[in-house]
Amino acid sequence: QVQVAESGGGLVQAGGSLRLSCAASGLTFGSYTMGWFRQAPGKEREFVATINWSGDSTYYADSVKGRFTISRGNAKNTVYLQMNSLKPEDTAVYYCAARWGDTIVVVTPTRWNYWGQGTQVTVSS
Repeated sequence: QVQVAESGGGLVQAGGSLRLSCAASGLTFGSYTMGWFRQAPGKEREFVATINWSGDSTYYADSVKGRFTISRGNAKNTVYLQMNSLKPEDTAVYYCAARWGDTIVVVTPTRWNYWGQGTQVTVSS
């Protein structure tokens, strides 16, 4: 059974940093592109960042480019999202997702295979 679990969310002031982690099990981790999405209250789930199975190719939403960094550790079946210079508009539930294959430019949530339960990130002004 595939399990995806996020951790590391919390409350931070604007300009601060947080690091999210996502642990995956029950799948061949190195065969999956991993991604982060977020959903704010009353809004649709939106793409944040993806990383390919080897970790040498990444793709970011324009709204987070230059502030967020996605990385992965295949030995630990874990993917990370380092978030710097946080803004109040980054407030959302952040979800980790897995998609079989090596294509990173897949921003539609319905095209992803597995999801975590989400972790809340709140940025105060």
